[in-house]
Amino acid sequence: MPYKSLCDEIYFNEFYTAHIQSASNFAYYKSGDKSTSLDLAQEAFIKIWENCAKVEYSKAKSYLFTVVNNLFLNIVKHKKVVLEYAKSSPYLDVNNQSPDYLLEEEEFKDKLKNAIADLTEGEREVFLMNRIDGKKYREIAEMLEISQKAVEKRMSSALKKLRTKIDGI
Repeated sequence: MPYKSLCDEIYFNEFYTAHIQSASNFAYYKSGDKSTSLDLAQEAFIKIWENCAKVEYSKAKSYLFTVVNNLFLNIVKHKKVVLEYAKSSPYLDVNNQSPDYLLEEEEFKDKLKNAIADLTEGEREVFLMNRIDGKKYREIAEMLEISQKAVEKRMSSALKKLRTKIDGI
């Protein structure tokens, strides 16, 4: 029996035809998405073609499924990174991400951070508890052991200072 090499187009095509359906099915079972599964399977075959000299024909099927699984795990890992970034950037507008917009957004975030840092401790505390944690003035007053009027006064003062330092708030 002649030695089969995946670098030989005839043998690669034979391997592809024999395993594309099972690779796509495996990817579908992992991802639950038909287009993603096709992409994963195609990408796996590309990797096999690129590494054809390193992959023995007899072990290519198990290599194929390992590559599909690893590609899927990379997608999952990437989604986690994206999710973490989205959590850390709640003001990100995903519909408008031109470089100019992203630069403006970063400049605005820096201005906002600096303006918040310049507030008095009491103003900053009240502002962040209300705007970031979503606490009501009554809750803030109880937590800080001050009157609700004091919370309102600190918030009003914080907002005035922020408006003067940052256009558009």
